[in-house]
Amino acid sequence: MDILVKVLGVVAPVFILAGCGYVWVRMRLGYDLAFVSRLAMTLGMPCLIFTALARAEVDHAAMRDLAFAALAGYAAIAVLSYGMCRLFRLDIRAMLSPIIFGNTGNIGLPVILFAYGDTGLAYALVVFAVMIILNFSLGVWLVSGEGSREMLRQPMVYGAILGGFALYFDYDPPDWAMNTLTLLGQISIPLMLITLGVAIARLSARDVGLALGVSALKLAVGAGVSVVLVLAFGLGWGAAGGAFLLQMTMPVAVSSYLLAARYNTHPDAVAGLVVVSTLLSVPAIPVMLAFLL
Repeated sequence: MDILVKVLGVVAPVFILAGCGYVWVRMRLGYDLAFVSRLAMTLGMPCLIFTALARAEVDHAAMRDLAFAALAGYAAIAVLSYGMCRLFRLDIRAMLSPIIFGNTGNIGLPVILFAYGDTGLAYALVVFAVMIILNFSLGVWLVSGEGSREMLRQPMVYGAILGGFALYFDYDPPDWAMNTLTLLGQISIPLMLITLGVAIARLSARDVGLALGVSALKLAVGAGVSVVLVLAFGLGWGAAGGAFLLQMTMPVAVSSYLLAARYNTHPDAVAGLVVVSTLLSVPAIPVMLAFLL
């Protein structure tokens, strides 16, 4: 009973806020998805990343190991995902990037924050930062088929870099600056969750059977790779290992659909993956939390 209460306390706020966004759209109320997403991603998230890293009271070696584990994890998942695409005869340009990179922002960060508190959030942000850098460089290249400066246009990348320097050199910004950045950062998680619900409500699933099979394999691959790397890097099954496992098993991100639509690489199929994998995460995340907590 205790573990059920703990898991419910973690997942209920996440899915309730996402549900609010879903219901909002179904009630035909206006929601400027582009504006809210831009506000959260270019203002709120960089501030959240910076303040969380700057204030983190975690071992520097653990953060370093987690960053290397994330790089190794995404490399391993990329290889296995390529094999998955060949197995299902999927368009590699359209589907490989969405399968590799999960929704570590909209879902991963709030889940881990509620599960492990500020310490867990700092660890989750390390994996998130690695994912952002890889997704907006390698991921965009996979989808577009050409080089891109997309990563250099992402304020989140600079928030992660500056926050990492503040953490490493034990720099404490002035109170007025941290208080301002903290307030700005606090808008990002509720906005991202509501926006996730809005986006899911506006997407439609295509080829549900195929999407379900790919989503289940994505979850299994992420979990298997994570367990191996947690043991290999000695992360343990506390906040660091738990944050790593959860982040590497997140469903397909809505941003993958936006990139697919932008570069016209089968956006309908990617939308199906987003919807089905997100629905699959509803039972999957509580199961993983029950194991971890």
